[in-house]
Amino acid sequence: MSANPQWDVSRALGVAKLFHLVCGVRDACVTPFLTLYLRQLGLAAPWVGILMGTKHLVAAFWAPFCAFLAKSRQKRRALLAGSLLGSAVASLLVVLVPPLDTELVYRSCNGSGSMTTTVVPLGVTLTVNVTAAQEPASNHLAGAPSLPARRSLGVLQASGFRNGPGESDQETSSDLHGYLVGSVEGVRTTSQGLLHPVTSGVKGNPWEVTFEVVNTTLPLLPGGTALASLANSSVAKGKAQVLGLSLEGLRWTFILCLGSMVFWELLTAPLKQVADDSLYEYLDFVDATDRYGSLWIWRLLGMSAGACGIAALVGRLDCFLMTSTPRGVVHFYGYSLVSILALLVSIAFPVPICRQREHSDKSVKALSLIGSNPRLVVLAFTVFLLGAVTSTVQNFLFWHMNDHGSSELIMAFSVALSLLGEILLHPFKTTLLRKLSRVGTVGLGLGCLAGQLLYYSFLWSWWSVLPVQVLSAVSYGALWWAVGASIEALATPGTERPLSAMFQGHFYGSGSSLGSFVAGFVAMRFSLAVLYQACCMALLLWLALFLSIQPRLPQERKINYSKLLAMEASDSSDSEQGTERDWLVKAMREEHADWKG
Repeated sequence: MSANPQWDVSRALGVAKLFHLVCGVRDACVTPFLTLYLRQLGLAAPWVGILMGTKHLVAAFWAPFCAFLAKSRQKRRALLAGSLLGSAVASLLVVLVPPLDTELVYRSCNGSGSMTTTVVPLGVTLTVNVTAAQEPASNHLAGAPSLPARRSLGVLQASGFRNGPGESDQETSSDLHGYLVGSVEGVRTTSQGLLHPVTSGVKGNPWEVTFEVVNTTLPLLPGGTALASLANSSVAKGKAQVLGLSLEGLRWTFILCLGSMVFWELLTAPLKQVADDSLYEYLDFVDATDRYGSLWIWRLLGMSAGACGIAALVGRLDCFLMTSTPRGVVHFYGYSLVSILALLVSIAFPVPICRQREHSDKSVKALSLIGSNPRLVVLAFTVFLLGAVTSTVQNFLFWHMNDHGSSELIMAFSVALSLLGEILLHPFKTTLLRKLSRVGTVGLGLGCLAGQLLYYSFLWSWWSVLPVQVLSAVSYGALWWAVGASIEALATPGTERPLSAMFQGHFYGSGSSLGSFVAGFVAMRFSLAVLYQACCMALLLWLALFLSIQPRLPQERKINYSKLLAMEASDSSDSEQGTERDWLVKAMREEHADWKG
């Protein structure tokens, strides 16, 4: 008997594993490093938060809509191919967005210069140390020509928030020495005020310059027109013109980034859900859904390899890039190339053709089930808060590591450690859920995530983030396993996958969107350390409330009779007449014994 290739399960699973692996590499090329690239463009933390929040919001609601249309129109394969090809092209549109300061060199290939900058409160003197390995001090004495103030704005806006003690940004010193030393015209505009040179050209250290912060309350947001009075009206006029040009550039950079990222997300968001639904229905048709649960491991392996590989490639190609081009463009080129490879694999991806028509109101049933079940309501809020808190890590942890001197390769290692830890913990999933229960596992995951956030707020070196990343196996992996097990236990027949999609898409995505919007402004107003400490406190408060309200919730049934009856109806044709109800009777007796006990 010749096997129908449409239902060749082994071949379908092999193609699906390869597809998940390639898509993992594809996502890891850009996703972890996207906010770092936006920082290189010169955007501050609030603008990056708005961009990422919009991205999460589009994905949360656009992906389910496209998945429904593709299924109802029988266009899943076309959508897979169109999403991969379109996202490969759309990602290159982000590369076309010009940096806010095209003349700023983001890193020196020979490592000859470095500068340490600190934004301090008003009325406090600031000392800036500039070191040069090859140029003598006599080349940059007081009175050297200064750089325009516009060039300095790119440095501040690349940070977007106050740097703490010891945090630094690397720049090329050859163009900045004259700007920092002995020139009133080279005064630097910041969100706190103007830095006026107080002393310069000290004999013992000619590269040490002291500035005094003078309050000007200059707006850093697009559209601002208010300009505080300055001591020198002529200087104020010149600074206002420069500031207006800078705000105009910031406005256009932000608008172009927003448009290109929304277009890119519209094309790439439906891919994962459409592929997962297609594969699950394919395996469900041949009664092989038990082999669906382990495919996510291949995606995590691909993400681990992709993050490390692209980071190593960026390090190799750094010195070959043009000085006016952010080094992060390599991530987008790699993303496009791997997308084309995934497009070739998608040609053989299993997509079911002959499928019975199903009711389209399962999402409505899932939503009504959440509203009628207090345990699902509490779980939904937990997932929403998890998305809000996790987005702060995904968006700004690499900024925090970059401020402490971490390279992109170290950042990639931190991603790989968290993903590999989740894979290694997976064999103990059943034991963990049985020993701790679902509620206990959720509590353990929230506690570990709170500990990670507190640890992030006290980073002290470029490598210090690596040890704590192993906790991600519990704070993300085990936590989501418990959420999935709770959804499976509380769902009614036919609503398991709609419920799971709603939790992972709508609730988690909406939380990520809101967290991104808020985190950017908190990071700029205070600091990343304060942001992570606040998130830690929010998680601990919710953890205490979550555990305290569990005994007050309605008792959960140990046996879902509606599921058992549905299973009985589907298996009745294969059961013998005298034994087909034995499992139901046994289950009822066990539950009755528990009630008596």
